[in-house]
Amino acid sequence: MSDARASDHDLRGPLDAGVAAAAVLDARGRVVGWSPAAEELLGHGSAELTGRPFTDLFAVGGPDDAGERGGPAELDAVAGGVLRVHRVFRLVHRDGRVLRVALVAAPLLASAREEAPARIVLMADADDLQAWQTRQAMLRSLVNESPVGLGIYDTALRPVWVNARAGHELGSAVSTYAQVPLDEVWPRGEIISPRHPRTLAEVMRRVLATGQPVIDLHYRAGLPATPQDERVWSCSYFLLRDAAGNALGVCEESVDITDRYAAQERLVLLNEASARIGTTLDATRTAQELAAMAVPRLADRVDVHLLKEPVEGRDGLLTGDVGLCRAASRTAAGEAVVQGGEVTEPLAASTPAVRCMALGSSLLYATTDPAGRAWRAEFRWLLAVPVRARGTVLGAALFLRAGPEPFAEDDRVLAEELVARAGVAVDNARRYTQERDAALMLQRSLLPRNLPGRTAVDVAHRYLPSDARAGVGGDWFDVVPLSGTRVALAVGDVVGHGLRAAATMGRLRTTVRALARLDLPPDELLARLDDVVGQSTAEAEEDPSAAPAEEGSCGATCLYAVYDPVSGHLTAASAGHPAPVVRGPDGHVTPLELEPGPPLGVGGLPFESTEAELAEGSVVALFTDGLVRGVGHDLGAGLDALHDALAADAPRDLDAVCERVVTALPPGPTTDDAALLVARTHRLGPDQVVVHELEADPATVADARKEAARSLEDWGMGVLGFTTELIVSELVTNAVRYAEGPIQLRLIRDGRTLVCEVSDRGHTSPHLRRAAAEDEGGRGLFLIAQLARHWGTRYTPTGKTIWTEQDLDAPGLDVAG
Repeated sequence: MSDARASDHDLRGPLDAGVAAAAVLDARGRVVGWSPAAEELLGHGSAELTGRPFTDLFAVGGPDDAGERGGPAELDAVAGGVLRVHRVFRLVHRDGRVLRVALVAAPLLASAREEAPARIVLMADADDLQAWQTRQAMLRSLVNESPVGLGIYDTALRPVWVNARAGHELGSAVSTYAQVPLDEVWPRGEIISPRHPRTLAEVMRRVLATGQPVIDLHYRAGLPATPQDERVWSCSYFLLRDAAGNALGVCEESVDITDRYAAQERLVLLNEASARIGTTLDATRTAQELAAMAVPRLADRVDVHLLKEPVEGRDGLLTGDVGLCRAASRTAAGEAVVQGGEVTEPLAASTPAVRCMALGSSLLYATTDPAGRAWRAEFRWLLAVPVRARGTVLGAALFLRAGPEPFAEDDRVLAEELVARAGVAVDNARRYTQERDAALMLQRSLLPRNLPGRTAVDVAHRYLPSDARAGVGGDWFDVVPLSGTRVALAVGDVVGHGLRAAATMGRLRTTVRALARLDLPPDELLARLDDVVGQSTAEAEEDPSAAPAEEGSCGATCLYAVYDPVSGHLTAASAGHPAPVVRGPDGHVTPLELEPGPPLGVGGLPFESTEAELAEGSVVALFTDGLVRGVGHDLGAGLDALHDALAADAPRDLDAVCERVVTALPPGPTTDDAALLVARTHRLGPDQVVVHELEADPATVADARKEAARSLEDWGMGVLGFTTELIVSELVTNAVRYAEGPIQLRLIRDGRTLVCEVSDRGHTSPHLRRAAAEDEGGRGLFLIAQLARHWGTRYTPTGKTIWTEQDLDAPGLDVAG
């Protein structure tokens, strides 16, 4: 039989009386009736066979030789008309072919004239019958054995039939739900697939209206008989039609994918956890993120306990009862039971949290266990997971469930994975706290605490740390007193954050202070600083053990400026650093025009100094780029805000100026720390400076002593006359003897010190030494070192200056004028 024909008769089958080949036999087994279907099957016409024995159609040799089920007894049964179960025989086709034919036979009611009843024999191709039986077996399996749930709904969306699987899930006969609205059959039912209608009724109505099937719709609900048992199905819907093509209803196929869906949800949860756990370098916040991720998708409540010492940034030890900090506690309602960081009483070694930490593995408890009694009233199951990272025990996470289902093995693995990710984040926070504390301590120890008060300038400063996640930066500033009442202002920035940046900042600041003591001009000082940084970078690159983040200081910038209150000149040079901003007494704000050199460590390029004369009371602002550059604004906006803040009426208190500048900057998060150094300039008046020009003649020494004594008398400092005359005598004598003229003597008083300077055109610096008893000279500088508080030499473009400083706090001094 053809496939099309077989399809047409699938439901009735090849041996159905309506489609089967039929032969009618009389009482003696002769053919008295022959159907067209029989002629089609065996090729014999009705005229040929009428009156002949039906057994003439059987092949010679018998069916047993071919292994068929029909034997001699079955042949007699066919002739007798009592073969109610089909048997397969070998029958001969009219063209001589031998066919495998399935036969059944049944008696017909005898008429009054007949001695015995006639028989009817139904025949069909054995292969067609076997194929139909296979399809019937498949249908029976779909009804009774299939793991796929099948249901039929009429056009009113009432359930009319379900197979065994669907019936098991319904829990009662389908007729029970005939009058129940479709979406009320399944407790808490919801479609969880995107881009579908909200209810099953809407889905089926769409199928009825369009005829288009719906495939793999995910539906979650409780079972009608046990609502607490929540399941997930993959459902498909298609239209049922009758033979004429009219819609009869909708067929539903459903496969329980609860386990597969749970596994998929676990993967989704882990993927989300990668992005949502450990977003900050804060241990408590990380614990709260862990609890928020696990509730309610994994547990009905999660408590996260951290050892108190790791929370503070130090390793903790498990000894006896353990003190914990409950960093997070969240319920299925989404509420935080406690505020993060709540300190709990020390827990005994037998409690789940401490036991899992001590054993280093997860532990599952029923609340009927003694260890789980604390949660018996609300929850049935408790899973305790240690929080660990890099071999360090950091705490414990407790997962609790109220339902009857315990934590499965997959749940345990998922919980451990979530806690492991949180543990790494907590440990990172702990290590970050350690490093940040160390860096802050180092930074505080390296930054100036109390800037020296000087006559030349009044100063104030601000240091603004970056956001916590960025870490401690390398911004620094300093004020260095120089000879001649001058002062050096320095500010710098080291690229990076953390201990390396803080340590590098400290080295640079120390180096700048040491070079500043040499009274070098700004351009030369930066050149020497550049050499030091370049050498440090080269040494680090040659060290195979040096980490990339520790290789030198390339990327550091520095601005160095020197202000002279006698001349009012500010001389500055930059190594890749923003120029300072100057506010004049009239409120006009301008940046100092200087040519910035390359950052420190690049080498090979010169630095240039720029000199500007500042009026009395000018305000100079030195800063790092972190002050004017932020996440929410560019450099231009920050500079504009800085200019506007300085242009406003400047209060006398420079701390107020700093506060106004900081407040005026654009708001927003910062990724770099910032330093601000503000200085207000002063000028020394003519009555505070005396200059004497001298000839390079030994006779000039006496004149120099007289001029010095007269100046001291005028200033009311006669008590310093003797020591000052000795100092002047020695310095001028050395200039006359070892250098070229002309010679200049300058005396400066600034209210704190008396400065004596002798300048000449020589470039040879005197050296302090202890003269032997028989030496005729060499005692001058030694004597000066004993009489003056400080002394030194600085070089100028035309020669050198030897200077001394004496304190003005001696008894009897009147320096108010």
